[in-house]
Amino acid sequence: MTPDAPSAAGHTDRAQPESFRAVSLQASLTVKDLTRSVAWYRDVIGFTIDNEHKRDGKLLGVSLKAGAVRILLTQDDGAKGLDRARGEGFSLQYTTAQNIDALANRIKAAGVTLGSEPADMPWGVRAFRVQDPDGFKLTFSSERS
Repeated sequence: MTPDAPSAAGHTDRAQPESFRAVSLQASLTVKDLTRSVAWYRDVIGFTIDNEHKRDGKLLGVSLKAGAVRILLTQDDGAKGLDRARGEGFSLQYTTAQNIDALANRIKAAGVTLGSEPADMPWGVRAFRVQDPDGFKLTFSSERS
């Protein structure tokens, strides 16, 4: 039987070994000041707190959600130096059905400078960029209307 060909029972047999098939992706970000970062993601971007993670009464991390997206913010313990660069070499990309210009305006109204203003991209989305307080790069996009 050829890979991905329908079997007699009507099921599709997958090529072997099977490729990886994920159902979600969540990010965990280690931040310099957990309280400040939680407030920024909640008050500026609009995430809601899903869960607080404590050990021996000390807050170590906070799970946030926005729709189906989940992120975990954890407090840096300082072992590698609190002033080290974070978020080098990657960005988090959020896709929304919401109006991207209204989202960008809300973020700017909170006093945040955008890395790039909302713009139409050749691949059919409207997007803008921003950095969080620790320098993690975020891209927000929605399909153009």
